[in-house]
Amino acid sequence: MKPTLALVGRPNVGKSTLFNRLTRSRDAIVADIPGLTRDRRYGHGKIGDKPYLVMDTGGLEPIAKNGIMQAMAQQSLQAIDEADKVLFIVDARQGVTAQDKIIAEQLRKKDSDIVLVVNKAEGMAADVVAAEFFELGLGNPCAISALHGDYVNELVTLAIAGFSVDEEAEPICRHPKIAIVGRPNTGKSTLVNTLLGEERVIAFDQPGTTRDSIYIDFEHHGRQYTLIDTAGLRRRGKVKETVEKFSAVKTLQAIEDANIVVLVLDARSEIAEQDAHIADFILQSGRALVVAVNKWDGLDQYQRDCIKRELTRKLGFLNFAKLHYISALKGTGMRKLLLSIDQAYAAATADLSTPQLTRALHAAVDKHAPPRGGMSRPKLRYAHQGGTNPPIVVIHGSMLEHVPETYRRYLESFFRETFNLAGTPLRITFKAGHNPYANKKPAPPTAAETQRARNRRRRNRKKYG
Repeated sequence: MKPTLALVGRPNVGKSTLFNRLTRSRDAIVADIPGLTRDRRYGHGKIGDKPYLVMDTGGLEPIAKNGIMQAMAQQSLQAIDEADKVLFIVDARQGVTAQDKIIAEQLRKKDSDIVLVVNKAEGMAADVVAAEFFELGLGNPCAISALHGDYVNELVTLAIAGFSVDEEAEPICRHPKIAIVGRPNTGKSTLVNTLLGEERVIAFDQPGTTRDSIYIDFEHHGRQYTLIDTAGLRRRGKVKETVEKFSAVKTLQAIEDANIVVLVLDARSEIAEQDAHIADFILQSGRALVVAVNKWDGLDQYQRDCIKRELTRKLGFLNFAKLHYISALKGTGMRKLLLSIDQAYAAATADLSTPQLTRALHAAVDKHAPPRGGMSRPKLRYAHQGGTNPPIVVIHGSMLEHVPETYRRYLESFFRETFNLAGTPLRITFKAGHNPYANKKPAPPTAAETQRARNRRRRNRKKYG
């Protein structure tokens, strides 16, 4: 087993910067803003031949009694309980604060294995910086600079000392990745917690609670999944803060990284233009899609009918996706939602043989032939699969440049219905055969052909004058 290191401390001491340094990634959003990180984030690291697991946490506010800061503190305390070693991070430039003393007292009560880390010590004498923090009573402080990487390797070596770990290959992720996306405050984090059966991420009645994309593995009925909780996507004109721009980029990256996307809509507000923009990006990314209309409980029949009409009018281009009316808070509709996710993943990764696709292509052409393009009609000869997630069907033939977009959509619908590809977009590409005479210049006439042409013209002049 890999040792698990939890990074804890008050806000803005450099926990996320150290997380990125230890995992050699840019997974955690970093900015000079207190309280930026809120949920627990896991990452893998390795020093030499020794791997480890590291947890980034939000700022620990021990005096918070309610609100989002209290929820962040609870997440940090859960990380401390899970960790094999706790890296308590303090700020060298601010010195020991009253909040540091309270956190140190809490850590001692939990009887955790603690390493005191004095961050932001670049350009300062390590012994002088560390001397002030002995009063916390947590052993010898380790002065580092997470931003510049000073003494970080020494810190990791000290933290995992005593753990018998060997180099092990990272498991290849072959199970479905499910991104939960939507506008702010539609209940995405609540849906994640309901699917997991625990308060894994912070769910708060405040837009913009989630700021990062959190990857969480879970198992349901013996099958493995990875859930991705994402930040809400607002209209571009309303995104002004730099942090929110980074959050939006992380969400878009999560969509492209996922196999299936669950688009969460709020039944208690109208279907907005932004919902259509998010759906269009999912469609352009080629991800399998399931639509979940959340907060369905408590609506009367008139309100439900209005929402259904809006869905048909504004999101009619998502007719291939399964639609579910759920309540993430009460847990209704979860079983059918997961069933549709499984079906969408199976459709997105379906293996379609060339004979099956060719027979379906001929059946589609027999039912409705492509319209003429000029003097001739396009000929569609055979088809084969060109990729998965989304499924790509490559059609070979001639005069394919004259196939109109409407006929392409007809073929998409026909293939989707024939092979039961519900929940995934389908892409059709045309590949015309090579004409060996297309760029070949005609051979110059022979002397005999030239003479025969002269004689023919001479006879025509005599005959017709």
